[in-house]
Amino acid sequence: METVESNGQPVLLVLRALKLGDLMVAVPALRGLKRAFPEHRILYAAPAWVAEALDLVGGIQLLPTPGLEAPLALPPGTVDVAVNMHGNGPESRHRLAELAANRVLAHRAPGLDGPEWPTGLPERERWTRLLAWYGIDADPLDYRLDPPAVRSPRPGATVIHVGASSGSRFWPVDRFADVAAQLTEAGHEVVFTGGDSERGRAEETAALAKLKGANLDGGVLAGRQGLAEFAATIAGARLVVSADTGAAHLASAYARPSVVIFGPAPAEEWGPPPGPHVVLTDVGLRRGDVFASEPDPALLAVSVRDVLDAVAELRC
Repeated sequence: METVESNGQPVLLVLRALKLGDLMVAVPALRGLKRAFPEHRILYAAPAWVAEALDLVGGIQLLPTPGLEAPLALPPGTVDVAVNMHGNGPESRHRLAELAANRVLAHRAPGLDGPEWPTGLPERERWTRLLAWYGIDADPLDYRLDPPAVRSPRPGATVIHVGASSGSRFWPVDRFADVAAQLTEAGHEVVFTGGDSERGRAEETAALAKLKGANLDGGVLAGRQGLAEFAATIAGARLVVSADTGAAHLASAYARPSVVIFGPAPAEEWGPPPGPHVVLTDVGLRRGDVFASEPDPALLAVSVRDVLDAVAELRC
């Protein structure tokens, strides 16, 4: 069980037991909470593997929380302020209720006053608006991260991130390979990133790209990097090409030019902020099942030419 220091410092806990991209879009609200509660020790309840990314926000401690299946690892009565940024369902509300916090910040629910759950808003704005209802200032454009503590292994490379959290976001390998081959021919140094489970997909993409003439010497980084080194690779990139994943959110956080291919998730809610970023999708074809095993038609509607034209638009 997580130990809460008994030095009189009050505890503020943010529940968001989700993925890397979910952390990235929560950064503006986390910054607002840090300013509003400077005397509090702030805990972020999320899976343990996001710890290195959380370090890039600064001043927030991870409470390892793999999901909502079990109670949070804190004794009841030790939390002063609990913030529900996981969602507004009964599971997250129940887990926070178990903490018996002095104060709960959350959207309106039975027995809990708060703002109504909004639809169609950018995620960064959803959570800053929640705080605003409670009189806490937070800027949805305050999303930049601290520089990584490690250096990029391939500074100036173009990052093609072949991974995603589910099959619904998998743009076809042969299309990624076509993009890689043509960008290599245009003078880009291309590397492929992804998690441990996506290394095979990255290797397949690299092999296909080589068949198409790409010179990719040691270009597969997928499965070989921790989160800090991955963030450094993105922070030092010339360009990032990715589906709607944590890689795309990191590109936004470090203002790196990016082409983001959207499928089941609505870009108006999860898309990048203003900047050197191009979103590609076909809203009219979107099915919207983020947990589907097959790529969403909105993502499949994006062609290799669409991506290359977007790169040209970014002048990368």
